[in-house]
Amino acid sequence: MGGTGHFGCNRFYVRSLNDGDLLVAPKPPSLVFAIDDPGREDVLPLIEQLHGYLSELDRHLPPPSVGVESLRQPHTTFMTARVDGLPLACGASVDHGDYVELKYMYVLPACRGMGLGKQMLEALEQQARSAGGTMVKLETGTAQTESIELYERAGYRRCRAFGEHRQQPGSIFMEKPL
Repeated sequence: MGGTGHFGCNRFYVRSLNDGDLLVAPKPPSLVFAIDDPGREDVLPLIEQLHGYLSELDRHLPPPSVGVESLRQPHTTFMTARVDGLPLACGASVDHGDYVELKYMYVLPACRGMGLGKQMLEALEQQARSAGGTMVKLETGTAQTESIELYERAGYRRCRAFGEHRQQPGSIFMEKPL
């Protein structure tokens, strides 16, 4: 599974030539979504930041384990979004048979607000759809207001707790038919 896209780039660089200046448009960065190995050396810092982010969201509960081995389990697909080869976002999906659960979506803070989360969500949904998935579910925290808005704009609706999740005051459960 792979997809490409480009970030908009409206800046120009000025390069000096012998007889004057020439405006040169920079090469647009290359954005690629693909199934990836969570154990890659350049991906590990992204996973560590994700784990830290989840820890900060709810200091009263132990954060979910976001280790490499948990992302390499059977029926689990881990994806990254890379710009010019650098991983800037990630997400995972777990195929439970009658639904696919999306987990661990994360975009580096410096890259938020550029539509990368939306594109990662679409890439994960497309991967689930190509693997035969017809229903996607997720759990998110009430403190993750930007995530909740993203999911609602993408067509997710609230649902009951599912799988091994239990209803908790800080959790919201959502689903979307594919």
